[in-house]
Amino acid sequence: MTTQTIQIRPLGDRVVVKPLEQEEKTRGGVILPDSAKEKPNRGKVVAVGNGRVNDDGKRVALDVAEGNVVLYGKYSGTEIKLEGEEYVILQERDILAIFE
Repeated sequence: MTTQTIQIRPLGDRVVVKPLEQEEKTRGGVILPDSAKEKPNRGKVVAVGNGRVNDDGKRVALDVAEGNVVLYGKYSGTEIKLEGEEYVILQERDILAIFE
């Protein structure tokens, strides 16, 4: 997989995630058609904002960083298309976990 930089910078506590493809086969070996596949909810963080501003006016850094593989809510965020590639813009609170 080639690494490409995207020309977008999320604001505040938002992150841009490149969804990772879901399995095309079940554990039993059944190949799933596109209409039966679940919406991806795992992706790689490709850009992060500079953090949210708390009540005291101080900027709080994000817990996620570029390159992290994350789990996010199925119907979270805003889907966008840049240069033919699909991305999701999420707020940090929509990210449920970071894979290590």
